[in-house]
Formats: sequence, C-alpha cells, structure tokens
Amino acid sequence: MLNKIEKCGRILTAYGRDKSGATAIEYGLIAALIAVALIGAMTQWAKVQNEQYEKLSTALEK
Repeated sequence: MLNKIEKCGRILTAYGRDKSGATAIEYGLIAALIAVALIGAMTQWAKVQNEQYEKLSTALEK
C-alpha cells in the first residue's frame, strides 16, 4: 500500500514539474489573441471597402 502511495507521489511530482501543458495553453492564448485582432482588423477593412464601393456606385449612377 505504501509503495502505491509513493508511486502516486512521484507521478504527481513529475506532473507538477512538466511545463509543456502550460506552454501549450500559453500558445493557445496567443493564437486566440491574434485571431481576435485579425477579426477586428478584417471587419474594419470590410467597412472601409463597403464605403468605397458605395461611393463608386453613387458616382456611376450620376
């Protein structure tokens, strides 16, 4: 019984030292932040393009 508890303790200690999961989460957060920034930029760009096409359409109608 004591051997199993020691084994569990070693596994938990090794798991606590492993930082690869934290690194993956950090990369995921960075990717999410970049995605949000890109979506915001593309939305703004689309609004500008829409305004330009509306101006062009109005000019061609005259």
